[in-house]
Amino acid sequence: MGASAKPQDNSSETSGLDIDLDPSYVPSDDEPFMNDKQLKFFERQLIDWKNSILAEAQGTLNQLQDGPIREPDLNDRASSETDWSIELRTRDRQRKLISKIDAALRRITEGEYGYCQVTGEPISLARLRARPIATMTLEAQERHERQERVSRDD
Repeated sequence: MGASAKPQDNSSETSGLDIDLDPSYVPSDDEPFMNDKQLKFFERQLIDWKNSILAEAQGTLNQLQDGPIREPDLNDRASSETDWSIELRTRDRQRKLISKIDAALRRITEGEYGYCQVTGEPISLARLRARPIATMTLEAQERHERQERVSRDD
């Protein structure tokens, strides 16, 4: 992430859903699955999440640019360096998360969002609200994790 990483409107990333969504709207099982309102809800949730991560990353970048750690005490300096190391690992994980968010936004645009990439079945709204980047139903995810454990144990 370069020095230009800052929160943006990201209107170029939107799926073209021109819907004014009530801020209190929450997707419900009583409506058609992945209708325009639901897609707009998840699109907004993903974009807000991405912007939040980018704002945090910009704050970290600004702190890093303030200069090197100048702790006179070796123990304090080691502690500060450890803190920075943890911060940078966190930013790296968030960079990977941004690519998953971008992939979810692409799936919205392509009309594939909300459906399991393994089975093609709808992913529950509760799961998508908890993890909007989910690509599998809970059952498919559990099967996948079991298979990973088995192949790791071999």
